[in-house]
Amino acid sequence: MKRIALFPGSFDPFTNGHYDVVMRGAKLFDEVVVAIGNNSSKQRYIPIERMHQVMTRLFEDQPNIKVETFKGLTAEYAREIGAQFLLRGLRNTTDFEYENTIAQANRHVNHDLESVFLITSPHLAAISSSIIREIHRFGGNVDEFIPFRFSEIADSVG
Repeated sequence: MKRIALFPGSFDPFTNGHYDVVMRGAKLFDEVVVAIGNNSSKQRYIPIERMHQVMTRLFEDQPNIKVETFKGLTAEYAREIGAQFLLRGLRNTTDFEYENTIAQANRHVNHDLESVFLITSPHLAAISSSIIREIHRFGGNVDEFIPFRFSEIADSVG
């Protein structure tokens, strides 16, 4: 049976930390589906369609990594695509507390879904998408924090 991992997130924007988790996950699973979800409690900074385009290009040479978009419950989407694993990165204990709660809820919705946590590489743990957005909003260069040039998506930033 093919081991499929789902790596969901809003990826607004997709960071070097996210990239690191995906690449490490691609060594553990037969397929990693990076799924850009629409978080109903957040206003997007970068349109989901634009982020999808950039991320698809980023992984075009990685045959076992796919980039998709989805709406609805993560656990239900995992079931739809046949993912048995939910891949998540942890930067710190705060992330663990949050992710543990989400993992329990996902397991309730989809009993066959197993959450797998990777500890973020230390040199990437201090940065988050919200920090990157804030730096960019105030004119700072964020290219060192993301695996593409921000100018690739700058024309679509809200």
